[in-house]
Amino acid sequence: MRHWSEVDVVLFSGDAYIDHPSFGPAVVSRLLESLGLNVALVPQPDWRGDHRDFTKMGRPKLFFAISAGSMDSMVNHYTAGKRLRSDDAYTAGGLAGARPDYATTVYSNILKTLYPDVPIVIGGIEASLRRLTHYDYWSDRVKPSILIDSRADLLIYGMGEKPLTQLIEALRGGRPFSSITDIKQTVFVRNKTQEEPEHPEALYLHSHERCLKDKRAQAENFRHIEQESNKMQAKTLIQTYGDKEVVVNPPFPPLSSEELDRVYALPFTRLPHPKYKDKTIPAYEMIKHSITLHRGCFGGCSFCTISAHQGKFVSSRSQESVVEEVKKVVDMEDFKGYLSDLGGPSANMYRMQGNDLSICQTCKRPSCIFPSVCNNLNTDHQPLIDLYRAVDRIPGIKKSFIGSGIRYDLAMQDRSNAYLEEVIHHHVSGRLKVAPEHVSNTVLRHMRKPKFEQFEAFKQLFDQLEDKRLSNASKGGRQQLIPYFISSHPGSTELDMAELAAETKRLHFKLEQVQDFTPTPMTLATEAYYTGLDPYTLQPIYTAKSPEEKLDQRAYFFWYDPKNKERLKRKLQRLNRPDLIQKLFGNGYNGR
Repeated sequence: MRHWSEVDVVLFSGDAYIDHPSFGPAVVSRLLESLGLNVALVPQPDWRGDHRDFTKMGRPKLFFAISAGSMDSMVNHYTAGKRLRSDDAYTAGGLAGARPDYATTVYSNILKTLYPDVPIVIGGIEASLRRLTHYDYWSDRVKPSILIDSRADLLIYGMGEKPLTQLIEALRGGRPFSSITDIKQTVFVRNKTQEEPEHPEALYLHSHERCLKDKRAQAENFRHIEQESNKMQAKTLIQTYGDKEVVVNPPFPPLSSEELDRVYALPFTRLPHPKYKDKTIPAYEMIKHSITLHRGCFGGCSFCTISAHQGKFVSSRSQESVVEEVKKVVDMEDFKGYLSDLGGPSANMYRMQGNDLSICQTCKRPSCIFPSVCNNLNTDHQPLIDLYRAVDRIPGIKKSFIGSGIRYDLAMQDRSNAYLEEVIHHHVSGRLKVAPEHVSNTVLRHMRKPKFEQFEAFKQLFDQLEDKRLSNASKGGRQQLIPYFISSHPGSTELDMAELAAETKRLHFKLEQVQDFTPTPMTLATEAYYTGLDPYTLQPIYTAKSPEEKLDQRAYFFWYDPKNKERLKRKLQRLNRPDLIQKLFGNGYNGR
């Protein structure tokens, strides 16, 4: 139909294809198309049989591209308890089993067997967060860079618009693919040499072989990797693997507003591919009427992969760009007037950056708001308030909700409470989600989260603003504050979880939004889980690892469940904490 005799790039994805800017494969394919390339897409190829899905689009002129999808395939497949999930939100019909474990590696090795001379570029979150030696929770072993196992030729980490554009320019300029090793935000493998590295500021990490034998070396590596990932002027990282070296070029600066606007102006249909017909894709249903305002997160939470992938520095769209996209949503056939989310990795970081960027250029802090909010950080929420109001003025918009989590510690920097009042009065769909994550200040320090006292202050403020809303509103019930908590995080003991149960009961919460810590590649918490060390202090840190320990911690979330009552009483007796039994189970407890 397009009268193409060949394609330039064939992109394989572990997700169903949804032509929407919230999905990486769609952004990559539309970007390549905007550069004048013929792009073919193969979503969720069958890797089990005769591999015909890998040959159906033929040999590309430039390269194959691979993404495991919007999630690491192992997180997609397995629970924190390593149980196989029964569904897949990124597959038509929500059906599980449409992609393999370690999808990037499986797809790449099939293509290398079928087309050994065609270059392969891998990207997306799975490749990005496995770019160097990493602990893999599901196999319980330390794995090499994904470039080694996948045999791919180039890895693009993070958000890939700039490196992809430069790669295409280099290939069009006649450079052989194998010679393209100088593009920022890319990773490649080379034969080990005895020569000095070309980059004078290169940093050599402990070798993969040493990390296999020495957990302290792995912990030390992580500190360097995280610091360089979050610096404006980062070093090249080099790690040896036998007779080879994996070279990680420094990241690009974050996209400017104009550059980010151009990405969101690409001609997305905002729809799943017609091949799926009437099948529902759960992930699409969640975001189809949502708008992304910015990228990046400077929270630096120890268990989160966002800063490792998108970066610490925030890139924000212009108000005009957001308004234009909202108008496109309004024109969608099934739109009823309600935007599900105006947000980002953290909803209220829009247009925030350092007041003096020269200070940011020398900063190595992984978080701009932990252990305290940086004095150089601009925390003005007014541009975000103005954006919310501009969106709400668009004809066809009845209400815009904030579905992304809000950083309450950041919001409380606004002493006037104008932002929180705007959100609570106009943008909450009955429930406001925030993430205190724990009540123990020791655990919160390991998480890089604010002290629990700050959450208590926020809850008090929320209740006051909600009372004010109800006194002015002609209708509508009381809105809820929904806190998220994590069990079994490094540093969290069973006693810490018992305290969590008692504290949240005191605040009248019956917890719903909870999760057991899942170690995912390239996070501080995962390295602490594996090595037993805090990578920054190299001091020992306890982590619940056995299924029994993890189940014991999780049970405290649901202290109110009658099935847990006697069990928790016995455990608290063994911990010699009758006071916590009294707090949780009341006056009926008599010490027996």
